[in-house]
Amino acid sequence: MNFTGKNFAIVGASSGIGAEIARLLSEHGASLFTYSRRPPTHLPASSILWQEVDITSDNFQLEHLPDALHGVVYCPGSIQLKPFHRISAADFRKELEINAVGAFRVLQQVFLRLKAAGPGSSALLFSTVAVQTGMPFHSGIAAAKGAVEGLVRALAAEWAPTVRINAIAPTLTDTPLAAALLSSEEKRQNAAQRHPLRRIATPADIAQTAAFLLSDAAQFITGQVWAVDGGFGRLKI
Repeated sequence: MNFTGKNFAIVGASSGIGAEIARLLSEHGASLFTYSRRPPTHLPASSILWQEVDITSDNFQLEHLPDALHGVVYCPGSIQLKPFHRISAADFRKELEINAVGAFRVLQQVFLRLKAAGPGSSALLFSTVAVQTGMPFHSGIAAAKGAVEGLVRALAAEWAPTVRINAIAPTLTDTPLAAALLSSEEKRQNAAQRHPLRRIATPADIAQTAAFLLSDAAQFITGQVWAVDGGFGRLKI
């Protein structure tokens, strides 16, 4: 992969999957414009611009973007696992706000810049394995990420042929967001055993797929939701 001379915006680059994507793109020459509540600490200052943003704010703006943007990645997510009868309307709205509405706002702000970069520019969002695989206690996040998948397919049709857009649907990944679900060796072992590949996903597993979908090697891929889930969503073991 070679991203030299290309500009990428990453929303949610301070930790977890977003941080690993930022590191990988930077390592391969990209210029990064990153947006998060906390500054990324894992990247050389010469390769990035950082702005503090709260994506739940009604009027957040991505500032200092270049005129031409070759790719955008929206990484913020949430994990609120509750029985359906215990989910409040506020909980449900928060899931939608973080996962779907935030992505919508970012994409509206960057579309013309993606278009200015010409054919091959790309947007990448995140879904979850729980959309296609029914899982208890996931109704809130599954509904929000289902909205993300619908947005990806609609915009892929609307933005073709100039701008591509895809999504990745990971399984449980070893990130700070999932820390409570992986807080003991027993929990980690149980999670690993539920996957055919018998391990937990790492941010690097997801970032490698993300970098491919953003690269020139994926120029004929759009409107897709890629499962990076160790076989969890399709295989019965």
